[in-house]
Formats: sequence, structure tokens, C-alpha cells
Amino acid sequence: MLLQPIARIAQFDLNFSILCLDHRFSIEVAKVCRWISRTGDGPLYVVLAMALLWLRPTLGWSFLCAGLLAFAIELPIYWLTKNAVRRRRPAELTRVIPAFITPSDRYSLPSGHSAAAMVMATLIAYFFPAFAVVALLWAMAVGLSRILLGVHFLSDVIVGMLLGAASANAALLMVS
Repeated sequence: MLLQPIARIAQFDLNFSILCLDHRFSIEVAKVCRWISRTGDGPLYVVLAMALLWLRPTLGWSFLCAGLLAFAIELPIYWLTKNAVRRRRPAELTRVIPAFITPSDRYSLPSGHSAAAMVMATLIAYFFPAFAVVALLWAMAVGLSRILLGVHFLSDVIVGMLLGAASANAALLMVS
């Protein structure tokens, strides 16, 4: 019974990816998406935490502690889920979907970039509410870039974002 909804999600994901990537502008879109995706690689998170520690030591320390705890929660769940589910990446399933980058690992569910970006967006929204909309739009752009680069399905991104938000909120509850 559970297989039918999963099969529908998988088919929707595949159709959505084909819609996003099977057009004449996909190479140009991928150039922009590479840059957006790189903002979610991790070094920016360290720079942000260090800048906050320097500019606003007390708030920066709270942000850093919450971030470290959030990633301590998110990363093992991400790794275990990815290696338990072992969902193949879009380009492995059809030649219609190009992969514009080589992903850092083999499987696609959940999207680690989306999870990490959502951890940061959630923390930014909590500590700096004036930047909440910008942070959330950036996290969504990182997730969308992963789809447009051909390395994730929409549901990978959604699950990653939910994991990131849940991990950040759990960490905020623990440090509050």
C-alpha cells in the first residue's frame, strides 16, 4: 500500500526534473546555479559564524553553539538516511536529465545542501529576525539550484529542508 504513494512521488519528481532541465537554456541556468549552490557548500557558514563572534561576541557565541549543535543533529541523520534509502540521482535514471556538476556523494535523498542551508536560514531567522525572509529565500535558492544542476529531485530538497529546519529548531530548544 505504501509503495503506490512512493511511486507517485518518484514519478512526479522525475517529471518535474525533466520539466526543469529539458530546455535550451539549461546550460545558462546551470552557470548561475553553480554559484548559488556553492554558497551552500559550508565555508560561508564558518565565515558568518566567525564574523558574528568578532562583531557581536555574546550573540555570535550563542549563534555558534546553536549552529554546532544543529549540525551535530542534522549530519548523522542526513548520512544515515542517505545510506539507508540509497535513492539514485536524477541523471542516473534517464538520459534526458543532465548533471551539470559531480555530486560529493552517491545518493540523492535527502539533499545535504538543502538541509545545511535550512539550518543556517533557521538560525539566522531566530537570531536576526530582520533577515529571516532573505535567509529563507537564499535557502530555497540553494535547494532549487540543486534541482537545476540535475543532482537532486524536488522531494530530496523538501526532505533536506525539513531535516535542516527540524535540526535547527531542536538545537534552539536545547540551548534556550
